[in-house]
Amino acid sequence: MTRTLLIANPSADVYGSDLQMLQTVSAMRARDWRVVVVIPDDGPLVPLLTERGAEVEFLAFPVVRRSNMSAAGIVALGADAMRALPGMRRLLRSVAPDAVYVNTVTIPWWITAARSVRIGAVCHVHEAEAEDRRLIRVALNTPLLAANSLIAISPSVMDATTRDVPALKRRTHLIYNGVPQPSVDVPAVPAPLPFRLAVIGRLSPRKAPHIALEAVAELRRAGRDVHLDVCGTPFAGYEWYEQELRARAQEDDLAGAVTFSGYVSPVWPALARSHAVLAPSLREPFGNAVVEAQFACRPVIAAAAMGHLETVQHEETGLLVPPGEAGPMAASMARLMDDPGFAMALAERARARAVDRFAVDRYGSEIADLVGALRPDRRRARNHGRSARPREVARGA
Repeated sequence: MTRTLLIANPSADVYGSDLQMLQTVSAMRARDWRVVVVIPDDGPLVPLLTERGAEVEFLAFPVVRRSNMSAAGIVALGADAMRALPGMRRLLRSVAPDAVYVNTVTIPWWITAARSVRIGAVCHVHEAEAEDRRLIRVALNTPLLAANSLIAISPSVMDATTRDVPALKRRTHLIYNGVPQPSVDVPAVPAPLPFRLAVIGRLSPRKAPHIALEAVAELRRAGRDVHLDVCGTPFAGYEWYEQELRARAQEDDLAGAVTFSGYVSPVWPALARSHAVLAPSLREPFGNAVVEAQFACRPVIAAAAMGHLETVQHEETGLLVPPGEAGPMAASMARLMDDPGFAMALAERARARAVDRFAVDRYGSEIADLVGALRPDRRRARNHGRSARPREVARGA
């Protein structure tokens, strides 16, 4: 009998956690599971889901945002979640899944809804909010106790999740992200000058592309011919940050040396036109963009923070620099410019290690095994399927 997985995702965007969820869909479909994905609204994620054979349902539900990170904000979120809970329960009863997969800690009410109708739930934890106040961290992580299993994408995420709620340790599994490799070979690095750098990811203060701009400005003031390609878009409400980046790029020491390419997919053309990739994020739980650069055989300069410590080994598979400091990043960029042999050696070693540790096949096998091990409550299992009814793929209805 075909088994069903319901996946709850916080948005229809297509960034790191969303792309990883697509790999989960592919892994479960490869094992002949029916997959239903519920999201709050339509967006670019939807056609990618249907291409992989997933059904899509639309249902409004609250999502934790940085603006909610206060006692009052969490109380308000809880009230919103209680109002949304009946609709979530109705959908669960209608789909009748064998398991529920909650993609990120920002929608913990889906764990509550699943357990309330006696369905096993797993939460994929992509976040590592180690610097928030302890009260906020406890409020975010305590609801995860209702999940049967948790998936942490790196040791940093595991530590941040379990530090204040130690009881989570026994149900948390470390599964590194699986990152797709390019379907065709990425061309060799372009002509030596200008030396082209790329920074890829959300435009937000935490991702810190402003540090990349300052590092490039420092080299240009020293007479170096360098260019930066900023690839990404801001979260809703962070448009002001993109405006600040664009204004900085207009100043004399950067004028004409920064391109804003917006969201790029696939990422390989942006990597093909780059000599190296910058990863300045201050609090990166994993960093798919780093692994993509490694697959493209491009050297990486990354802030020595959290997940970057898993994907980059200093002087072996890339260069690590102090987080938030433009000077050391600029010095590392100059080093790669001056020693292309060293840069290529870093890139080649990084690619070999990434293929070994972060391949899609390894990820898919580990995820499918864990989800497949979930079992519904025995009382629910006796009645499983009685109330289920066929559902059509939802594409806007």
